[in-house]
Order: sequence, then structure tokens, then C-alpha cells
Amino acid sequence: MVAQPEGRLDGIELLKDLDTDEIRRLEQRCVWRRFAAGEQILDRNSGSRDVFFVVQGRVQVVNFSLTGREVAYAAVPAGGFFGELSAIDGEPRSASIVAGERCLVALLAPEVFSEMLLANPRIMNKVLLRLARIVRNSNERIMDLSTLGAVQRVHLELLKMAKPDPLNANSWVIYPLPTQSQIAGLASTTRETVARVISQLQSSGIVKRKEKSLYIRDRARLEAVAARLGGGDDGVRAAAH
Repeated sequence: MVAQPEGRLDGIELLKDLDTDEIRRLEQRCVWRRFAAGEQILDRNSGSRDVFFVVQGRVQVVNFSLTGREVAYAAVPAGGFFGELSAIDGEPRSASIVAGERCLVALLAPEVFSEMLLANPRIMNKVLLRLARIVRNSNERIMDLSTLGAVQRVHLELLKMAKPDPLNANSWVIYPLPTQSQIAGLASTTRETVARVISQLQSSGIVKRKEKSLYIRDRARLEAVAARLGGGDDGVRAAAH
């Protein structure tokens, strides 16, 4: 008797072009794992080359600096996937993965993943587009690290995350607000720097924090502050002017 899978892959965006029977067969070829919040799913030194589909929950992509500081620089929500680089080229992992919350993932062996790509050009094209985005985002990140100070990078990350507030016209909000450590990872700085920046912006009336939301009360002013900052503690104090 064939073992039944723990979950379904219908919600995985990459697989939307497969018909129901194909998805059911793929589910049977996956290994299913559950992880608690904060539990490590994948270590970058692991010999695994599987592709991981996030069926439930959210995972965090993390790396470590030479001093051992954890840098969380991306999140993969339910419906996403990760691990395709090692599955494609057989090289070691580029990062570690930690469960951001209780989650269910499905592991697909690299040879099965390659087989699926070759049999489904539209899925292969989606993977190619994803890899192209990774390269472009990496180029932008390198440029930011080369030309912007830490404080300025935090301001720009807040602007990137802000979305129009559906309840208030001409208002912007970040919801759910990532942790200070997560924002620090995105901006390649420290949690302490993020805490100082947000505290100063609140004191200046530019933002307002409420529970899991950060409201951008004056986006134009935040943009102006981000444009003129060169980084450092003087940049934090400049937000008040």
C-alpha cells in the first residue's frame, strides 16, 4: 500500500500548471516534515540537495556573519519553495532555513525536481524567472551595501515594506511588522540600529507603532530623510529635523 501524504501541494504557486492527477502523484514522491517555530529546517552545511515546498506556515532564510551574528534576509511564506539552487547544480546550500512559525514542508528529491522541470517547460520558465530575480536583487543589495549607510538602509527597507493602508486614504502601513532582527537582516545591520531608527522616527512623528503594525504618518518626510542621510548615528538624529 502506498503511504498517503500528510498534506496537499495544491497551494504551491510553482505547481499551478500541473493538473490534479500530476500533483497527487508528486505528493506521493515527497517526504513530509513538520517543524515548530524556531526549529532549524535546513543547515547550510547539510549534504541535502532536496527542494522544499512550504505547505503551511512561514520559514526564514538566514545566514551568519564571520562573528557569528545571525542575519535573516528573506522569508518564504506558505505556497513558496526553496532549495532549488542546490537541486540544480549539486553545490552546497547558500543559506540555512529556520521555521518562522509552526510549519509543514514537503521535500522533493533533486532528481525528481529535475525530471519535473524537463517535463514541464512552463514550470521551468517560472524557476528561471525566479533565479533572474535573485540575481537582480543580489546586485541591488551589493550596490546598497557599497553606497549607503546602515541608517539609510533601514529607512529604505521601511519604505519598501510599507503598503497603502486599506482603512485610511493617503496612509501607509507595515503589517505584520517584522521583528527588529528581521529588519536588521534585510538592511544588513544590527538590531540595535533598527531599534534606534524606529524610536527616533516615532519621536519625530513620522511613524506610529501599534501592536503588530507600523503606520507611516508622513511618507514624504520619511522619503526626504532617507534621501539625505549618509548613515551613522548623525543620520538617526537628522530624522528629527
